[in-house]
Amino acid sequence: MAKTKTIYTGENVTGFINSYVDNELKKADSFRLIELLQKWSDSEPKMWGPTIIGFGNYHYKYASGHEGDAPVLGFSPRKAAFSLYIYSDTKKSKLLLDDLGKFKMGKACIYVKKLSDINISALKELCIESIKYINEHHECSCRIKQTN
Repeated sequence: MAKTKTIYTGENVTGFINSYVDNELKKADSFRLIELLQKWSDSEPKMWGPTIIGFGNYHYKYASGHEGDAPVLGFSPRKAAFSLYIYSDTKKSKLLLDDLGKFKMGKACIYVKKLSDINISALKELCIESIKYINEHHECSCRIKQTN
């Protein structure tokens, strides 16, 4: 069975952003995403793999027997777009996508060029819905933090 690459690394998050992100707007958006996801998840940012900033953690196990750990919420400031790992495939999440703004959807993530392209309130609701879903279906460090 293949070993997962997305594991907690202990690397410095601020150091990663300052060395990896060369666009000033993307750098500012990265620090804003950290602030938001940290507030909504009530978890400190940590590096998962070489380029993912994650918040909280949970253990998953698939019917196939594959299992591992992953961040509850996360993102990566990739060159083309941010990869947001905040989505759970629920009815509410699907409805919330209508209000998110300008994005592309991948299999397991949402691609956003810049934060000004999306509705931050819808992003918050997507994150909270994902935390609830993970909390109900997996062993996790999830805590729903009610914020205004």
